[in-house]
Amino acid sequence: MHIQDPASQRLTWNKSPKSVLVIKKIRDASLLQPFKELCVYLMEENNMIVYVEKKVLEDPAIVGDDSFGPVKKKFCTFREDYDDISNQIDFIICLGGDGTLLYASSLFQGSVPPVMAFHLGSLGFLTPFNFENFQTQVTQVIQGNAAIILRSRLKVKVVKELRGKKMAIPNGVSENGVPASDWDAEAGKQVMQHQVLNEVVIDRGPSSYLSNVDVYLDGHLITTVQGDGVIVSTPTGSTAYAVAAGASMIHPNVPAIMITPICPHSLSFRPIVVPAGVELKIMLSPEARNTVWVSFDGRKRQEIRHGDSISITTSCYPLPSICVRDPVSDWFESLAQCLHWNVRKRQAHFTDEEGEEES
Repeated sequence: MHIQDPASQRLTWNKSPKSVLVIKKIRDASLLQPFKELCVYLMEENNMIVYVEKKVLEDPAIVGDDSFGPVKKKFCTFREDYDDISNQIDFIICLGGDGTLLYASSLFQGSVPPVMAFHLGSLGFLTPFNFENFQTQVTQVIQGNAAIILRSRLKVKVVKELRGKKMAIPNGVSENGVPASDWDAEAGKQVMQHQVLNEVVIDRGPSSYLSNVDVYLDGHLITTVQGDGVIVSTPTGSTAYAVAAGASMIHPNVPAIMITPICPHSLSFRPIVVPAGVELKIMLSPEARNTVWVSFDGRKRQEIRHGDSISITTSCYPLPSICVRDPVSDWFESLAQCLHWNVRKRQAHFTDEEGEEES
């Protein structure tokens, strides 16, 4: 008997998928032709309903393409932070770099449909598919012939004290671009929640002073971070900002949360891995000289002051990422191709003569 092989998870449809969200990297002319080919294939060959973000169709190259006009009229469009499409999408196709997958994650604060990501960007660690034979690969996904990996996300709750004027405006988006949040006027608190695929980054922002934040684990103070900041990441995010800051790389199937200091002013502060089920709470230390700033997968950046708190735990809504082969093979392939992990010139072997001399 042994535990389940992480490579054995398969994509299973309860019913044939009918709607697909296509996410394209904005302001990249090289993606226009693949985008058009994919959408025509999905609509005309598979009779699918295709959703795209409204600003994608506002690209002048698409607006001015008369041959694409009949297809463009069939699109269903939406606007980020305004339209909720979470219950209308069967699966997602991303065209671009790793940022497209992070963006797809941010659109779904609850359950996420399976994501098929094509590598058409600059890195491609999270986007394993090549576009050359997209028809065959998309057909296999529609038929349910694919492996998946469940990439855990972080559930982040930011609690901020109300100070002065309200930060929210009637359209549901705050002044700094943060989505509409829950207000507790009696308690004087603003509560915001985010689902994060890569990492939560707390940094010192524009201040010249060290950041000084307390980190609690399940209510117990475990350390105070003095340095440029701290990264709290998922295993998926371990190969992003965290590895650049000196952390280890963790396979996405490992249930864990990683805590990585950014340039700590300490020789003994090493990155640590904690169980996925714990709750972390991060607050400014009472003696902190300055505020800190927090961002979620590089977005929604905002200031954290004394009295505010950031609570982080593993979300119950992972992101199902579709694999080219399987979760293990795809991950090691990405390590080798994108990060050049363990790449070095091979040591020369002994010739027969040299071996005899040694003996």
